Amino acid sequence: MDKPRLFLSPPHLSGQELEFVHEAFASNYIAPLGPMVDAFEREFADVTGIPHCLAVSSGTAAMHLALRELGVGPGDEVFASTLTFIGSVSPAVFLGASPVFIDSSRETWNMDPALLAEALEDSARHGDLPKAVIPTDLYGQCADLDEILAVCAPYGIPVVTDCAESVGAIYKGRHAGVGAKAAVFSFNGNKIITTSGGGMLASADATLIEHARKLSQQARDAAPWYQHSEIGYNYRMSNILAAIGRGQLRVLHQRVEQKRAVFERYRQELSQVPGIEFMPEAPYGRSNRWLTAIIVEPELFGATPEDVRRALEAENIEARPIWKPLHLQPVFRSAKVIGGKVAEDLFRRGLCLPSGTALTEHDISRVCAIIRACRKKH
Repeated sequence: MDKPRLFLSPPHLSGQELEFVHEAFASNYIAPLGPMVDAFEREFADVTGIPHCLAVSSGTAAMHLALRELGVGPGDEVFASTLTFIGSVSPAVFLGASPVFIDSSRETWNMDPALLAEALEDSARHGDLPKAVIPTDLYGQCADLDEILAVCAPYGIPVVTDCAESVGAIYKGRHAGVGAKAAVFSFNGNKIITTSGGGMLASADATLIEHARKLSQQARDAAPWYQHSEIGYNYRMSNILAAIGRGQLRVLHQRVEQKRAVFERYRQELSQVPGIEFMPEAPYGRSNRWLTAIIVEPELFGATPEDVRRALEAENIEARPIWKPLHLQPVFRSAKVIGGKVAEDLFRRGLCLPSGTALTEHDISRVCAIIRACRKKH
């Protein structure tokens, strides 16, 4: 009999979601928008402390709206983390702008504020400052937002935080994204809480969210007929998906604790293995540990991260390399990059392990046994 598949980060339903879905069906609100969407936005604002929230079809859609609201357009540049998913910056390209990629800090794996400062100083000298800065909260760990804001403030550059992976994470006592001009969240199927597909744009700026809401609904003007004075998008969230999100939101704290417990169990089993290191936790915050990420040092461990990944896959266990830096992606081959060596090194040696919140201790021990066996074979 085949061994059951261990996925990297599968959805984990609480059971409460179905209650809200039934309520949505009973009300006959199953199309985009509706009372579940309104409630999900209010409840997400309560959880995060970011007062104005807009539920949309994806995190990418939320980023697109945020950058559009900031006036990003053809000929502009945006500075962004290089160690991230392409959805962080593809919306800038949609708008005709060019990304400039900033390397990671080895201490946090997130955007290096010192490198960002150097890049902005150089841009200021040449009179071509970026339109926005987009740091990513990698694998559930917040970027050093206050430092990034302090670097950007003298130039008046807005910061949009990519919090797609950091729902439930804490930075200096506040929720991820608090303090940025706008924050973008994802509820994709593999995230710590999910609506199957969906995102949220959050901001303390009520005007920004109000206009982004209009754009997300095809920019329809206030008229009895369909009238449009600007181009918008069909980015609305379904009332059904929002119902799922409301159920998921109620177990967010529990999911964070479960993710952190998964990380801790891996750390207990593998931290003494020569050549294995874990993603550090920044002293300024509390990661949600969305994914447990390790570094495999081939010279010490005796096998490469790819050897480990293949060994796990042979046992029907999904693992995945750390994000390939965007400055190494073929589509961005001509993009500018500030630094890059840290992100390249993390990509070369990094691996994400199965991190689902429903993993058992037996599951984790099984993964760890396979990893240790890789070392014995080399």
